[in-house]
Amino acid sequence: MKQLLVFVLFASLFCWLMFSPFYKHVLVMRQALLQQEADYMLEIGASGTYGYIDEAMIVESRSRLAGYGFSAHLLQYEVTSTSGAEGDNATVPLPRGTGIRLHISYPYENLLNIDRLIGLAPPSEDATISGRGMKMSEYVPSR
Repeated sequence: MKQLLVFVLFASLFCWLMFSPFYKHVLVMRQALLQQEADYMLEIGASGTYGYIDEAMIVESRSRLAGYGFSAHLLQYEVTSTSGAEGDNATVPLPRGTGIRLHISYPYENLLNIDRLIGLAPPSEDATISGRGMKMSEYVPSR
């Protein structure tokens, strides 16, 4: 009986040791992709051409991230500004010097459930990974 118990405990530990690094790598890559996408969107949105991050840009971002394996409908975007004005309104771009903030979040999607094999609790269902940033708008209205 002891041998069976030792075998079961060793097998679960062995499975965790084999597969946990892979899942951790996926988690790190997802977070890096979210941060890269947030930086890219801020670079484009805060440029002198736009001064906003609108829904069309967010739709394009969702499709880019879906190409990396993200579920597009689970991605959450939050666009704000330092002045309190709407950062996602294309009709009223943010003027130069106003900060545009972007926060992209995505759930863990049971990615770390394998940690249960060694007694670690995975993140809660509503926990998310995210990428965020702020960039000053460079938009100058033409006269």
